[in-house]
Amino acid sequence: MVVVSSKGQVVIPQGMRQKLGIGAKTKLLVYPYEDALVMKKLEVDGLERSFEDIYRKVDARRKRRGELTDAEINQLVQKYRHS
Repeated sequence: MVVVSSKGQVVIPQGMRQKLGIGAKTKLLVYPYEDALVMKKLEVDGLERSFEDIYRKVDARRKRRGELTDAEINQLVQKYRHS
């Protein structure tokens, strides 16, 4: 169990950090899932590939339908995140 500080910070127990290879400056993606928060360690290479995939999908849709609104772009990103 961890406690949230007044600044919204939590301390990940040392054993978990060691097991997952989480150190200072490690990037974690935090997102809600049902009634929980999920933290996922990000690898820079994987993140770059994910963005490239999203950009390709946005470009392909733009070629078919013209310019996209911010809402349409957000919808594509959310759809990608949940796939």
